[in-house]
Amino acid sequence: QDQFVESGGGLVQPGGSLKLSCEASGFILDYYAIGWFRQVPGKEREGVACMTKENDGSTFYAESVKGRFTMSKSKHRNMAYLQMDGLKPEDTAVYSCGAGAYYKDCRPNEFFYWGQGTQVTVPS
Repeated sequence: QDQFVESGGGLVQPGGSLKLSCEASGFILDYYAIGWFRQVPGKEREGVACMTKENDGSTFYAESVKGRFTMSKSKHRNMAYLQMDGLKPEDTAVYSCGAGAYYKDCRPNEFFYWGQGTQVTVPS
């Protein structure tokens, strides 16, 4: 059935880079707002980057990742991406992608389709 799958996580030294991918199957990703979120055990899931389906120029980035992370998507491949540069230990988390009708605050409750997540680890 409909699936939403993240990939690209791994262990990276501080200052390194990773590119995460989110592949949609069974539905057209371009019809949805898209968000990247991360979660650490014992803490609430937080929005990292969110993109509307109508205006890519309005992409939201959390203050903690501005200038380091870049979100993009491919209509042809039905995929979304998160390029992460200058990684820090505090970026360690499980990263998930979500899809929804729209967003205002880039909060998890604004999204209703989710992938299972991919682990990103940056040792201190």
